[in-house]
Parts: sequence; C-alpha cells; structure tokens
Amino acid sequence: MKVTIEEKHKKELFVSLFQLIKNSTNALRIAFKEDHMYIQGMDKSHICLFDIKITSSWFTSYEKNDEDAECICIDTNIFFTVMSMCSENHVLVLEYDNDPDHIQIQWIHDKNKKGEFDKIFNLTLLDIESDYFEIPEVDYQAEFSINSKKINEIMTQLTSFGDIMNIKCNEENVTLISSGLNGEMKVLISVDDLTEYSITEDDEELNLFFGLTYLQKMCIHTKLSSEIGFSFGNNFPMKIKYDLGEDSHCVFYLAPKSDN
Repeated sequence: MKVTIEEKHKKELFVSLFQLIKNSTNALRIAFKEDHMYIQGMDKSHICLFDIKITSSWFTSYEKNDEDAECICIDTNIFFTVMSMCSENHVLVLEYDNDPDHIQIQWIHDKNKKGEFDKIFNLTLLDIESDYFEIPEVDYQAEFSINSKKINEIMTQLTSFGDIMNIKCNEENVTLISSGLNGEMKVLISVDDLTEYSITEDDEELNLFFGLTYLQKMCIHTKLSSEIGFSFGNNFPMKIKYDLGEDSHCVFYLAPKSDN
C-alpha cells in the first residue's frame, strides 16, 4: 500500500485532519479500500462520531495490492507529530506491505531546494479491534452553510460565557446563545449571511443544546474547508460536514445535550 500527497494545500489539509482526530481519540483504524481511504471513530465519551472518506483521486498517487492488509491501526498522537514535521517543499509518502507491524512515513524533499532533508519514520502499529457504525439517513429540519473562519470566531467568543450552546432556527435567523455566571451572549445570524439555508415547515420549534468544548476542539477547524455545513433536527445529533473536494468529505456527528 502506498499513497503520496504533493500539493501544498492537500498536505496542510491532511495534517489538519489528523490534528482534529487526535483531539477525539488516541487510537484509530484506517481502512484503505480499493478506491478510497476510510476512517470512522468516536471520542472517549462517545459523544462525537467522525466519518471520513478520501477518494483515491484526491491523492497524488494511490496504489493498493491485493495482498496488502486493508486496515491498519495507529496511535493518533505520534502520527500527528510526524504529520506536522513537513515543510512546504516536502512530498508525503505513506507506505506498508502485506500485513504489517509498522507503517513507513516519508517526507521527501525537493532535490532542487537546498537546506531541506528527507525525513523517514517507521511507526509501530497498534493491535485493536473496532466495529463501524451504520449511519442512518436523516431528514433534518434545518441545514445551512457558513464561512468556517466566521463560525470558528463565534464559537470561540461563545465559550467566554458558558460551555453549552443553545441553537434556535426560524425562517429569518439562526440564533446561537451561551450563558453562565458572567452573563449571556446571543448571536443572530441572518439567513442572508449564510451560503445556503433551508428549514422545513414544522410547528415544532427547533431548539437544541450542544457542548461548546466538543464543538470547538473536535469539530470546528478553519483549514479543512472554507465553508462548513451544519444540519440540525430535534432528537438527532448535529451533523457538521466539510467538503474536501473530489467527492471526499469529513463529517462529525455531535450528540445533543439535555436542556435541563
């Protein structure tokens, strides 16, 4: 099994992806299918689930032999440490053979650039077993897309007033509220300021609560995509989707909190 990434933007995205994942879990199973890489996992508290698919065409090269193991398990902390050791002029190479105990990661420098060096790592793989969850199709009551930098800024500000976010949606606004001993912060986002917005005609008000810590640390990142898609429904986890391009995506599902 061998994959490479040459494009600067995609290298940065790949590193950012594993930065997010390590905030959720210490161990991770990666599946290399015939035509895509697939990752699914949950945080330790089983509140946040992530589901990631990156197609083979997204990579600079993607080579899989019949005898190569489909799944490997990694320590996310050391994997991210290695991922973060790249420079602008490096090419990323991930490689293993058959049913391995190690994965080789190489940062290969541009031979025309002086002062750069090849970096080669052999990481011990973990021996863990995990099952994939079947994610059902859900008809959400409200869906919208918003600039990732804007929503990241709002989430950071909301944490100054509490650790729970209350979200309400109607035909005119999306309202985000956080409150605590120091007071309350309310953000009114007009639907005109959203890239996309849809809401079903329903007598039941959409009024949900989510943990801000999980949102900020595990789900919200500005480097995966310029836009983030949010989907909400009463009695359903919030869906947060990043479009990674070339039919690839990163999706988080965050369980709601009680309003008590």
